[in-house]
Amino acid sequence: MSDFLFSLPIEQQLTPYLTLRKKDELAIIVVNHPKARGAIALQGAHLLSWQPNGEEPVIWLSKASHFKQGTAIRGGVPICWPWFGKVASPAHGFARNELWQLTAHDANEESVWLTFSLEDNEQTRQIWPHSFCLIARIKLGTTCEIELESHGDYSITSALHTYLNIADISQISISGLGSHYLDTITGSEHDTSDKTLTFTGPVDRVYSQPEAFSLIQDPVFARSIEVHHRNAHDVVTWNPAAEGASGMKDMENDGYKTMVCVETANAHQPVEVHSDKPQYLSMTIRCHKNEPV
Repeated sequence: MSDFLFSLPIEQQLTPYLTLRKKDELAIIVVNHPKARGAIALQGAHLLSWQPNGEEPVIWLSKASHFKQGTAIRGGVPICWPWFGKVASPAHGFARNELWQLTAHDANEESVWLTFSLEDNEQTRQIWPHSFCLIARIKLGTTCEIELESHGDYSITSALHTYLNIADISQISISGLGSHYLDTITGSEHDTSDKTLTFTGPVDRVYSQPEAFSLIQDPVFARSIEVHHRNAHDVVTWNPAAEGASGMKDMENDGYKTMVCVETANAHQPVEVHSDKPQYLSMTIRCHKNEPV
């Protein structure tokens, strides 16, 4: 899946744990650390891969994804900002298609952390007429942590659009989502007493009363994945199923079988950002081995 990222030629050795590489048109920071390995594209400050030592990869990346300037990458953790969804063009905002700067990085024996920044420019102001500064902090070790910090004066919707790598979509379940959701496929709202989501077809839901973390049970990989959400009103879950995947040029037809999106989001109600009060959106992913049944 994302193994190819770690065999790309090294263009620059940044630190003992960090190398700069290139996939087609995109520069990629590759992390090789005793606790975990990972990869982040400078376009979008986009986490492409995270794999704790001894684990299956936790982040899903499409084998058919395009690595072209200005084109969104299918998979990983896209930063959807300053809007979520198809309310404007490009879908899910422009932050994931812009080139960010690596402004800081450090490491210890437990983890590596990197800081990326993006500021408004002539291109972004044509799309969205606001001054802004975005800071993305990514920490990779036995856990994965991403924090997005927004500065300026405006209102936004946003998401950390996390694609998780799973063994089989028909075998997993997700709990901790809460009872109320908007089904964006049908446009209808629902309250459900069923505390566990399973997948038998396409799912695209915005849960508006989620718990502090979502729990994905993956019996085939014998593990559970926790996604902890902070400063998020919503959690979005998505899987396109066979009919959706077949219509995507950047997802292989059976790609939907090994991925599920569990997204830390402010998707429904806009959030106000003020110059004297930055807005934060963050999540942490943890994996646990399950005892074989």
